[in-house]
Amino acid sequence: MSSEMPQTTRADGSATLIPTGSARRVPELSLRSYSEGTAEQKAQFSRELYTGFLEYGFVILKDHPVQAALLQKCYSLLEKFFALPTEAKRKYISKQGGGQRGYTPFGEEHAKDSPVMDLKEFWHVGRELTPGHEMSGIYPENIWPTEIPEFKPTFLEVFEKLEKAGDVMLEALTGPLQLPAPFFDKMVHNGNSILRLLHYPPIPEGVDPRCIRAAAHEDINFITLLPAATTSGLQLRDRDGQWLDVGGDPGDLIVDSGDMLSRLTNEVIPSTTHRVINPANSANVSRYSMPFFMHPRSEVLLQCLPSCRGAGEKFADITAGDFLMQRLREIGLIK
Repeated sequence: MSSEMPQTTRADGSATLIPTGSARRVPELSLRSYSEGTAEQKAQFSRELYTGFLEYGFVILKDHPVQAALLQKCYSLLEKFFALPTEAKRKYISKQGGGQRGYTPFGEEHAKDSPVMDLKEFWHVGRELTPGHEMSGIYPENIWPTEIPEFKPTFLEVFEKLEKAGDVMLEALTGPLQLPAPFFDKMVHNGNSILRLLHYPPIPEGVDPRCIRAAAHEDINFITLLPAATTSGLQLRDRDGQWLDVGGDPGDLIVDSGDMLSRLTNEVIPSTTHRVINPANSANVSRYSMPFFMHPRSEVLLQCLPSCRGAGEKFADITAGDFLMQRLREIGLIK
């Protein structure tokens, strides 16, 4: 570990020291202090959220609107679905390609630039498109398993609640980034967000030793809201290059910054590298998790914010839709 404290740069150009050492842990914030707090409490939450993203790329969110009982029900339904025979699950592979809806089988996705596949299978839930919805024909339609009637209403409910929490988080970032409060609202309204329902099965014998449950990667989107998983294994790469375990009590939301937010802020808020490591032999059981990837609408232009230009823009402008397609090719979901 570095003997000197590394620095990161804030949106206003000032530097802040990042403490190092074994005592480092992801900050914990109460969302209620922002959504129901005084002006002073809201400002403090915004500062702590911004600093948490600068220094760690992750925060742990408590006192949010997603009830622990709902999350427990979700994990119970995931266990039922992923226990279905492989032939039954494969019926739900989307014919539209790209894995953006429905089922993606074990071993098909890999991290960007990784030579081996991740050890996981998953299901994608997107925005539910009612008849006449303005995004009909733009976003793929959801797919639902007929074997589990509760699957659709339960996961649409958690999608909605996680999205509302994400709206609040993005609004809280506008102050530190010197933006009007509705700035992100215009981008993410009817956005192409995805709820990923993940199953990491027990590690099979004879698997390539280079494979892990989820190799080191960065998320594609603005922010990710991840309800605490059923078992441990999540790690982030610290700003000094060390791997740091990310915990969280049952019912907590773990929030991290992604590539689209990094591009928008000219890497003032970096996209945070993270992974899910394999369990020890004594704990080689299934792991379930449910990251909610918060995306803007596809036509939104990812363009450097004025407060983050610094010495110059690091990235060319690109639409969110084009950037998503580029990244889906890089991780093997689009050939």
